[in-house]
Amino acid sequence: MGKWTRVSTAAELVEAVQRQVPTIEVEGVLRGMPMITLPPGTRLRGGTLEFGAKGVRLTRDNALEDIVIHSPEHEVAVLNDTSVDALGTLELRRVRTRGQVLLLGRESVRSGHVRVAGLTVEAADLRGRVERPHGFGVDALQGGFTLWNLQPDPAIEITAELLDVAAGSADHPVRGSGVFVGGYGDWNGVSSGGTVRVSLLRTGEIHTDGGILAGTPDLISGGVFVISGAVVEEVHTAGPVTTHGQNDMVLDNWGQVRNWTATAPVVSHGPSGIGFVNFGELDRLDVRAPIITHGTGARGFNLYDGSLRHASFDSIATTGDGAVGIQVSKHLPRLEVRGDLTTSGGTGTSLVRGVQVQLKAIAFSVKPGGKIDQATVGGRITAHGDGLVSVEIDGELGSFDVSGGIAAEGRGSDAVHVTGDGPDLTGVEVTAADGRETVHRPRS
Repeated sequence: MGKWTRVSTAAELVEAVQRQVPTIEVEGVLRGMPMITLPPGTRLRGGTLEFGAKGVRLTRDNALEDIVIHSPEHEVAVLNDTSVDALGTLELRRVRTRGQVLLLGRESVRSGHVRVAGLTVEAADLRGRVERPHGFGVDALQGGFTLWNLQPDPAIEITAELLDVAAGSADHPVRGSGVFVGGYGDWNGVSSGGTVRVSLLRTGEIHTDGGILAGTPDLISGGVFVISGAVVEEVHTAGPVTTHGQNDMVLDNWGQVRNWTATAPVVSHGPSGIGFVNFGELDRLDVRAPIITHGTGARGFNLYDGSLRHASFDSIATTGDGAVGIQVSKHLPRLEVRGDLTTSGGTGTSLVRGVQVQLKAIAFSVKPGGKIDQATVGGRITAHGDGLVSVEIDGELGSFDVSGGIAAEGRGSDAVHVTGDGPDLTGVEVTAADGRETVHRPRS
């Protein structure tokens, strides 16, 4: 690599870019910047760039390193030129932004690789973005970091390695999704065009608040969101992921993921939030930290659609009317909860597939059409609230081992409801403080 050309004013930076200087180093804070487009092969590092509108546009084989880029929160701090036919390799290393990082495969772009090694989107507001993926009855808000292949041609693929991507803070959450990776999907959320293929997506601390109005049935956001058309080998949410608003999922999968591992808390504070929800294809899910949700209609884990072979959790605790701990609507061969599964609340409104419905707080639910071959809970399953059911089995459940027992703590609350032939509960302690221990209902 050649000598770095140092610039200390906005005019010097613009001039260096126009001369196509290959390596540029910024000294200090440069204000009053117009949007700049880096020529192919240009690397830019150091300093702070402050823009009044869009920030740095990448073309082909560009790198940003050890740099701070500030745009207004509703603007794009880093973007790419979609008139080039190939992105080459775009690199972001130890970059901090205010404003969205938006990398798109569209128009002329037919290939490229994105490599991120340390990116923090300090603030971004994505609520005004018109383009949103649609599926399963809802639109999804774009993310503070968005990598999106919008090419309808399924032969067009963008590859990526995305390490240590963080977004927002507890005091200033991203207004929208946090990290958003996806390809081309149809109106039903099915992958039908270009893809984004990711070897590893590893995230740091993420805070989001989509700012979605209460009662909205058809708009969601996600802390970490794998959208239709994304094919990901490994997702590792290494930092805590927290959502703060209405309809804010914490971890959401519409795509294809081989392994998803979470090693830090998964927390939702808003109505109809979900700790982990799956609509796509996922082989192995392992959440090695607590899932905690607060809010009406919030849920810990939902297998709504798609496929999942093996899911395991540290513990799940949900609080709020209509709050559900675990809800399974598809076939799940193996489910494990190492600790406790608890819920507390009553009846409340919750968002289900684009419709606001009334739900009761239930700790463990297997819906009609749902099937679990083997379920083990190392702790206790408990529902705290009046008129509730701790465990409701309307689908199929094979072996069911609950080491700490099943309990209903509220007035008029039952411990277990089973429709049709249920699992053998011999050896499982089942108690109800003021209700029935087990209720069997015929299958119609």
